[in-house]
Amino acid sequence: MGKQYNKVQKRRRRKKYFKRKREQTKSSITLKKSSGGASAPAKKAAKKAAKKAAKKATKKVAKKAAKKVAKKAAKKAAKKVAPQSTEEKAAAEESTAEDSPAAE
Repeated sequence: MGKQYNKVQKRRRRKKYFKRKREQTKSSITLKKSSGGASAPAKKAAKKAAKKAAKKATKKVAKKAAKKVAKKAAKKAAKKVAPQSTEEKAAAEESTAEDSPAAE
């Protein structure tokens, strides 16, 4: 008697399980129809657009960083050149200053 009863219980459980599954699939199908149908392609498209936007943003940030570095390098180069030119100017002024008193 015990084995037979266990089989009956298993069958009942299995029937209930299949019934739940059928209801779940039916509800998901009706949900998809009500939401517009093509939700999977829309999700993919949205994901792709988000990826593209993120990629664009990272490119923009990288460009800004590269410009900043280039600007700093240019400033450093200008500073290196500037002291030499000021020294030359000072030397030129001294030489003109020496020439000027001699002319007077």
